[in-house]
Amino acid sequence: MLATLTIHLHLPGCCSLKEKRSYIKPLLARLHREFNVSSAELGLQDAHQQAVIGCAMIGNEAAHLQSALETVRRWVEANWRDGEVIEQQIEIYS
Repeated sequence: MLATLTIHLHLPGCCSLKEKRSYIKPLLARLHREFNVSSAELGLQDAHQQAVIGCAMIGNEAAHLQSALETVRRWVEANWRDGEVIEQQIEIYS
């Protein structure tokens, strides 16, 4: 099974793509390090104040994948202070 978490972020006050990367790259690295998920910026790469990031996990139990990605989702909402979460979505593929 494959599970994905997509998060749409707003970065108020971000004036350049370089500044945006300085916020997004550490977040992606931390998600990988802390939660052992694959993560990448998926969309809105040319927008200064918005980003879409994705996290993915592979496993054999949908409940475990759902729980793990819920933990990631809650962590981003509670701990990421460089912007705000606009929307989130978890999907499980069997």
